[in-house]
Amino acid sequence: MATIYLVRHGQASFGKENYDQLSPRGWAQGKVLGRWLADKVEPGAIFGGNLQRHRETVEAITTGYGASLPDMQVMEGLNEFDHVEVVERLRPEWADKQVMARDLASFPKPARAFQQAFEKAVARWVSGEHDHEYAESWQGFRQRVSTALDQLIELADGADVIVSTSGGPIAVIAQHLLELSDRKALEMNNVIANTSVSRILYSGPRRSLAVFNNYSHLEAEDPALVTFR
Repeated sequence: MATIYLVRHGQASFGKENYDQLSPRGWAQGKVLGRWLADKVEPGAIFGGNLQRHRETVEAITTGYGASLPDMQVMEGLNEFDHVEVVERLRPEWADKQVMARDLASFPKPARAFQQAFEKAVARWVSGEHDHEYAESWQGFRQRVSTALDQLIELADGADVIVSTSGGPIAVIAQHLLELSDRKALEMNNVIANTSVSRILYSGPRRSLAVFNNYSHLEAEDPALVTFR
């Protein structure tokens, strides 16, 4: 059976004007992953969403890999859901980033306060009770990612492949393969580490989740490299 290496992007730039770019730690995570992958896989193809953090993660992996890798094929179906919209539907005032920064600064741990608000916002989105408020519903997101998985497997044509994507798509792919509830999918999404690797084995129509959220390469290099946003 062939293997799909599902990679969550490196740490993005939380709190910066351009969240989508990798942080310096995100670049380091990608390079460490590249060195780890070099001993394990010669990918026949690389796929990713069209987000900057997806592309930069592949660039960092390539640097660490130390050899030529295939160019990343962009599949928009692998993009993350619009987390900005999801959060702003719960907290409309946070459309003003200065207001959001002021609110979060009032907490002893601003990053944790944001994570709690984010989890509430995602739960609201997933509930299906407010679908008319979102450009993409939870069910629409799940279907988009499932279609992208089918497409990349067809294009991979039996080869091992690397996929640079985000936590949301990884969680719903795992949900689909393991037949989990939405609640379990959200719990999984909350613990997916940056540049962690989840492995899907596939052969024809058969596919199974063999490994979920492995980030041992980061722990072996430097535990401080383990991040979750």
